[in-house]
Amino acid sequence: MLVPGIIVLFIFSYIPLYGLVMAFQKYNPAMGFHSPWVGLDNFIYLFNQPNFIRAVWNTFYIAVFKIAGGIIVPVIFALLLNEMRNKYVKRMFQTLVYIPHFLSWVILAGVLIDLLANDGLINRMLTGLGFESVNFLGDPRVFPWTLIVSEIWKSFGFGTVVYLAALTSIDPGLYEAAIMDGATRWKQTLYITIPMLMPTIVLMTILSIGNILNAGFDQVYNLYSPIVYSSGDIIDTFVYRLGIEQAQYSVGTAVGLFKSLVSGTLICVSYYLADRFAGYRVF
Repeated sequence: MLVPGIIVLFIFSYIPLYGLVMAFQKYNPAMGFHSPWVGLDNFIYLFNQPNFIRAVWNTFYIAVFKIAGGIIVPVIFALLLNEMRNKYVKRMFQTLVYIPHFLSWVILAGVLIDLLANDGLINRMLTGLGFESVNFLGDPRVFPWTLIVSEIWKSFGFGTVVYLAALTSIDPGLYEAAIMDGATRWKQTLYITIPMLMPTIVLMTILSIGNILNAGFDQVYNLYSPIVYSSGDIIDTFVYRLGIEQAQYSVGTAVGLFKSLVSGTLICVSYYLADRFAGYRVF
C-alpha cells in the first residue's frame, strides 16, 4: 500500500533535487546541466544584492508577527468559545471562523482588494466615522500589517480547533474543586485553563519556528505591487521574479537553496526544543 506513495514522493520530491546543481552553475537552458560551473559565485552575487537582504528582513518580520498572532488569537478565541453555554451558537461561531481557512488566496485576495481599496467599503466606513482613509495595499508602512492581519483572520479558526481539543482534555474535577473554593470563572480560567493549555501553546509555538522563513507566497503575490516591494517583498516572491520573470535560473535556485538550508536548520532546532520543553518527539 505504501509503494504508490513512495513512487510519487521519489518522482516529485527527490529526483528534482538534482536541479540544485544550477545554483553552482551559470545555467544556460540550451546546455542544460552541462552549463559552466561557477562554484559559489551565484551566492556571492546574491548576498551583495540589497534587494535580497531587504527580502530576507521582510520575510522574517512578517513571519514572526504572523506566528505570534497565529498563537495568541486562536488561544483567546478558544477560551471565549469554551465559556459559551449555548452549544448551537458555539458551533455556529466556530464554523464561521473556520470557513476562510478553506478558501484560496486567489479568492480572498480579490475580496480584500475590493474591501481595502481607496474607495472600498473599509475606507468608506473610516471616512464616514471622521477618520482619514488608509491606503492598505499601496502604503509600504501599512502593507505588512495588512498581510499579517489578513493571514491571522484567515487561519485562526483552524488553529482554534487545536486548543479546543486541548480544553476538552482538562479534568472537570479541577473546576469543581475550584468552585468549592469560591473561584470565579475568571479565576478558573487564570489558574486552571491557561496553565493546562500552556504545554500545547509552547508546543505549537516551537513547531512554528521552522516556518519563520515562510511568509506566505500565495498571499503576498496576489496582494502586492511594485510600490510596496520595499516592505512587502519576501524571499519567495523575490525568487519568483528573479528565477521566472527575469530568467536568472541559477541565482533563483541559489536563493531557494539558501532558504531551504536555513529552514531545515530551524526545523531541526524547533523539534529539539519541542522535545526539550514540551516532551514532543517526532522520532
